[in-house]
Amino acid sequence: MDKAKDKTTTKSAVPAKKKVSKAETAAGPRPKVQIQEGSTVKDVAERFKIKPKDLVDHLVVRGYDVSASDLVDEELLRAISDIIKVDLEMVSLEEDIRKLAFQLEDSLMPRPPVVTIMGHVDHGKTTLLDAIRSSHLTEKEAGGITQHIGAYRAKYKNRYITFIDTPGHEAFTQLRARGAKVTDIVVLVVAADDGVMPQTREAINHAQAANVPIIVAINKIDKPDANPERVKQQLTKEGLIVEEWGGKTISVEISAKEKKNIDELLEMILLLGDILELKSNPYVPAQGVILESRLDAQKGPVATVIVQLGTLRPGEAFICGQTYGKARALFDEFGHPVKEAGPSVPVEVLGFNDVPPAGNYFQVVPGIDIARRISEFRLARARKETPEKQVPLTLEDLFKKIEKGQTKELTVIVKADVNGSVEVLKELLPTLSTDKVKINVLQASTGNVTEADVLLASASGAIIIGYNVKVPPKIQEIAKNEKVEIRLYKIIYQLTDDLKKAVAGMLEPVIKETYLGRAVVKKIFNIAKVGTVLGCQVIDGKVVRNAEVKVIRDNQVLYQTRISSLKHVKDNVTEVKKDAECGLGLEKTQDIQPGDILEAFVREKVMPT
Repeated sequence: MDKAKDKTTTKSAVPAKKKVSKAETAAGPRPKVQIQEGSTVKDVAERFKIKPKDLVDHLVVRGYDVSASDLVDEELLRAISDIIKVDLEMVSLEEDIRKLAFQLEDSLMPRPPVVTIMGHVDHGKTTLLDAIRSSHLTEKEAGGITQHIGAYRAKYKNRYITFIDTPGHEAFTQLRARGAKVTDIVVLVVAADDGVMPQTREAINHAQAANVPIIVAINKIDKPDANPERVKQQLTKEGLIVEEWGGKTISVEISAKEKKNIDELLEMILLLGDILELKSNPYVPAQGVILESRLDAQKGPVATVIVQLGTLRPGEAFICGQTYGKARALFDEFGHPVKEAGPSVPVEVLGFNDVPPAGNYFQVVPGIDIARRISEFRLARARKETPEKQVPLTLEDLFKKIEKGQTKELTVIVKADVNGSVEVLKELLPTLSTDKVKINVLQASTGNVTEADVLLASASGAIIIGYNVKVPPKIQEIAKNEKVEIRLYKIIYQLTDDLKKAVAGMLEPVIKETYLGRAVVKKIFNIAKVGTVLGCQVIDGKVVRNAEVKVIRDNQVLYQTRISSLKHVKDNVTEVKKDAECGLGLEKTQDIQPGDILEAFVREKVMPT
């Protein structure tokens, strides 16, 4: 047996059901105790002051092949519960540490407020951050619309405020929802000329669902058609009554462009932060939330983290969902290395073994071995819980099935530049399903399309949807050979429009003809038991067996057919190049004459860009 492997795996056999005695039944309810995930049999034994060997012996008697170093899964937990007469419940590592941290009230210290800026697209969210930080974020954003979450710190009156800027496009609802869950205060930006818009209402709903207080920043008061009073009236209909109208919602009229009343807005943020009495424990193992993550070509997996508990330092091991690692370096929003990051501080972390999912907790643990062990435990549990995937259809087959009125499933593999986009597309694409066609996201990840993606798509009949990613030439060739369709997009509207058409059976595959070469017919032979054979000479490019051909006479296409056989001298060959002679058979040879031109080509699916 591989002892090293044995230390990081859970081995369970399903034993026969143990009969419960009347004495046990009459004993009444058993005490409940929580056990941290990633615990070993030894950890649990020592928790209850039992010799690990004794607990192992009890488990072996019940049919479990275990050692003291094995991880405790749900099945083992139930067995141990029966042995020690205690109802054990497994809780996440993060949850357990979080609970302990806030129990230490003497160690709680004031922390900066975390503020999420929300609002309708083009209402000035990024321009507001630009004004606060005296930077030029807007100029750096493609198309003037923020596409990914960014976290930034601003200093005002020797106090820090952490800002989260969320994308404005309606498809990024999930990013805004995630932002609301990690924030203390929402600054709702509403343009004084446009008023309350659909995404304004979405932002209000997210903030209220998360029970987060709202400060309304009525922006663009410098515009001639600005009407702040109308905005306040509209907000009343949404349940937000501003203070000057007798309500509890703070509002500030600003011009982000002209940097007017920005100080007043910051004053209100700090005031509300003081009222909320925001505190955290900076002395426990660091914990935070992944805001954004990506795969960097030079740095590897990178994640933006907002620290919520403790203080994060380089060199510390951590677990994050099913990923883990050791912090190789920390960087602030300007790309400068930092030595530590305490509560409410956003920081970019290097050192993950894989790209972590956005929205997951990030938790420091005592060592890399523990981090790896918990990661393996979570991966094993996820494999058990993942249902078996059905083999779906290719896009081309889908259209044929739709035409016949059959209910089908379109399976897609999603590749995007950052994890935030991945998360959005995972949530968005299934909503485009119809009563006839269900969209199933088989896999979603960051980075360019890889060989592994293509092979998975080939095995499962999926198509690949790429958003702001590339397909290397080598991968394009593999996709062609595997007959895997890859569709690339830079704009989310185009992506959603195409898929809507696809599930409606209206999107035809994009086909192009690729020219191969030309051959001229020299002689025609009618051979018994073989049929008509054309003696030809290749005058340009090449002709290929099984390629399609156009029969051309006097620059007019007579018909199209396919090359069924191809010989050079007496040998069967797959292709014949320019200037060579060949014997060529066609699937259809009606009215062929010497001097006719055979133009060979292949049909290919084009990857939309």
